[in-house]
Amino acid sequence: MSRAHMRRWAVSLAVCVVAASGRFAEAQEIAPVQPPLARAVKVTVPPVVDGNVVDDPAWQAAMPLTDFWQTSPDAGRPASELTEVRIVYTDTALYFGVVLRDRDAQGLTVSDSRRDSPLDESDSFRILLDTYRDRQNGFVFATNPAALEYDGQVSNEGGNSGAGGGGGGRQQAGSGGGFNLNWDGSWTVRTATTDAGWTAEFEIPFRTLRYEAGEREWGLNFQRTIRRRKEIAYWSPLPIQFDLMRVSMAGSLAGLNPPVQRNLKVIPYALTEARRRSTEGPDTDLLGDIGLDAKYSLTPSLTLDATLNTDFAQVEVDEQQVNLDRFNLFFPEKRPFFLENAGLFAVGSSGEAELFFSRRIGIAESGEAIPIVGGARLSGRAGPVNIGVLNMQTDDADGQVANNFTVGRVRRDFRGRSNVGAMFVQRQATGEGAGRDNYNRAFAADGRWGIGRTGLVSGFVARTQTPGVSDSQHAYQIGARNETQPLTLALTYTETGTNFNPEVGFLSRAGGFRKIEGNAFSRLRPRALSMFQEIRPHSTYRAFWSHDGFQETGYWHIDSHWELKNSSEFHTGMNVTREGVLRAFDIYPGVPVLPGTYDHVEAQFVFQTNQGAPVAGRMQVVRGGFFGGDRLSLSPQLRLRIGEVFNTELTWERNDVDLSGGSFITNLARARVSYSFSPRVFVQSLVQYNDRANIWSNNFRFGWLQQANTGVFLVYTDSQLIDDVAFVPRRADRSFIIKFSRMFDVLN
Repeated sequence: MSRAHMRRWAVSLAVCVVAASGRFAEAQEIAPVQPPLARAVKVTVPPVVDGNVVDDPAWQAAMPLTDFWQTSPDAGRPASELTEVRIVYTDTALYFGVVLRDRDAQGLTVSDSRRDSPLDESDSFRILLDTYRDRQNGFVFATNPAALEYDGQVSNEGGNSGAGGGGGGRQQAGSGGGFNLNWDGSWTVRTATTDAGWTAEFEIPFRTLRYEAGEREWGLNFQRTIRRRKEIAYWSPLPIQFDLMRVSMAGSLAGLNPPVQRNLKVIPYALTEARRRSTEGPDTDLLGDIGLDAKYSLTPSLTLDATLNTDFAQVEVDEQQVNLDRFNLFFPEKRPFFLENAGLFAVGSSGEAELFFSRRIGIAESGEAIPIVGGARLSGRAGPVNIGVLNMQTDDADGQVANNFTVGRVRRDFRGRSNVGAMFVQRQATGEGAGRDNYNRAFAADGRWGIGRTGLVSGFVARTQTPGVSDSQHAYQIGARNETQPLTLALTYTETGTNFNPEVGFLSRAGGFRKIEGNAFSRLRPRALSMFQEIRPHSTYRAFWSHDGFQETGYWHIDSHWELKNSSEFHTGMNVTREGVLRAFDIYPGVPVLPGTYDHVEAQFVFQTNQGAPVAGRMQVVRGGFFGGDRLSLSPQLRLRIGEVFNTELTWERNDVDLSGGSFITNLARARVSYSFSPRVFVQSLVQYNDRANIWSNNFRFGWLQQANTGVFLVYTDSQLIDDVAFVPRRADRSFIIKFSRMFDVLN
């Protein structure tokens, strides 16, 4: 297929996807319902935030919102239990009082109480606030009966996360993540459990939010989850293919007149560390450090963040991965400073060709930390335009030259889920020995066009600038998606030039590629098959070609998920694969993969029990051809919880590979254990063993959280290189850190 032919085929088919599936949606969807309207009432005496809604007179001035509508299990029907929501506000804060009645209060499911823990397997209540009323972005605040604090930022309606993607994971993944769970605001929630159900009170200071001052409507929606029924109900009704992050279908909140305010938050920290590095000898080094973060609201919608001597000692270590391919692995960002408003800076193809990837700042290719001297970020909104400017300076360390990083981003949002934007990214070496031509730049423009309620066309064009390189530094993508019921269709074409080189971004495949990806997803609830809650047949195809027409990868996934009414689930699928290898590589020490084209078929089976139960299991088995040989992949998982305080998860990934060049087995074991003394006091441990890299590691963290994820942290990290013959530690790196940070709200 020629290059021009591929482009014409991708663009024309993308338009057909939106047009054809749009007609299908008109034939299948229920007539749209007018989004509901709520009204906030201003009070002079605020509620006492203790979880007791019923007896607090401050709530009596507000009329309760009671109409909630199911998307699961009985789409379109009223919620099975009564929910009452009242909204009041003062000059400083917005309050939500929620009464969640339940005729079987003993059946409440509470899986965890740690901040930002997943809510999908727990009874919960979530609030979506679209403070700009742009129908694309917003904030989420949520809790469960244990008073868990869960918050995050939504951008671009969740980045097409699809139904059920309401933020169950703990990290944002790539450019298209769309939901930033690592954003931590300063707010309060308290809950109480009674014989009639449970109640919750939220206090959200206006200074925690970003908005345009003056009396205006905000977007608003609520989600209630009743876990034992697998029931999900919304205040503003949603079709079953969408979730809470479908901001464009939210209702309205009127009656608010939030204040024009500026606030200055200063967060100093101090830490001490005992560290022993095997490469530096047997001695233990005692170190200490101090630093400062600051946040200043220039306007209610535009914030300046500054950081000096930045440190992220409290952040959990990366989960290890086993690479059984020849392409780069993607590790998500976890550092809080880089994750606030991260969705604004997301341009590119998620996990494949990203213009900006913040892990390039302060983290070397080996994973070692590079000292960050300081930096600043301006982000927010000026009128209809979203603005983001980031500048960071790193120090020279361990042979790494000092660098200055600059990122500039603007995006103009329009009605109908549409926007257009531009981005600039630069790395410039600084200091002695930097060199005149030691830099890299990237330029991009992107946009999306919403078509009706369900259609979307999006794309970007980009170019990098590397000294000594003049041609083939481009990248672009065009895609179309239409989310209807019962069928969601998507098609994307992506191309990167042979010299495309975003050094401050992420590129999975160097040397350029052309990629086509399409998928079809259906969600069925057949009443005739009474044992099934839902059946989700789907298929995905993606293929990569080099610029000379050689196919490097082909992957066709055909699957169906069968969800039973007892909340267990099994998946039955197959994968048709093609791997084209131009240059031999060692997939395992002493086991080569020779040049050639390898076509295979593999079977895939997954079974999982009720993930909301105190004891839950999951097993995935993949068996089939692999680079001219065979592979058996086993991935068992066991989860155990005791109430909302103790959680443990054990996972094991085993690959048994038999190739013409040799056989090998890889094992990756992981144990995650946590105990919560309260929603803000916890201990966590992540233990990992990777026999592919011969590494055993342990990361232990104690946290006593205060406002906005500040507080006291004790962190112990132990990483040991294991001798693969004697199975004893050959090299060990250890550190113990005590860190204290505190937020001072200077102007309030």
